[in-house]
Amino acid sequence: MTMRIAVAADHAGFPLKDGVIDVLRGLGHDVLDLGTHNHEPVDYPDFAEAAGRAVIEGRADRAIILCGSGVGASVAANKLPGIRAAVCHDTYSAHQGVEHDDMNVLAIGARVVGPAVAAEVVGAFVTARFSGEERHVRRLNKVLAIERRSMASTGGAT
Repeated sequence: MTMRIAVAADHAGFPLKDGVIDVLRGLGHDVLDLGTHNHEPVDYPDFAEAAGRAVIEGRADRAIILCGSGVGASVAANKLPGIRAAVCHDTYSAHQGVEHDDMNVLAIGARVVGPAVAAEVVGAFVTARFSGEERHVRRLNKVLAIERRSMASTGGAT
């Protein structure tokens, strides 16, 4: 299944970005490159938000965000309703996060893994599909209920 994947990186994630895009295109996916486009210092929340919004708005099916550790970008993306982002530096977490948790944003730390591992993790993420098994649907619905309650109690602000 061909997907449209948004890819965004801060300056620390930039060294892995082109390789990730090449992997995605090699697997037959369309890529929405949301920057950054050089090594100049920028702030990871801006790029994590851009990628998350692309998913929320339907301009992308999933997203991959890159920063130094993956953690900051993941934290920022998870502030957006409907985004389920996780840092994954191994293939098991990358596919299991989609299959069991319907993860729609993958965060990778460019200072943690190199290009070969990143390529494997990206491949596992984009080939995985949510299982739809009753237990996974039940658990996902509980996560979504937490999100709805949180939005209602904050007036929609996250």
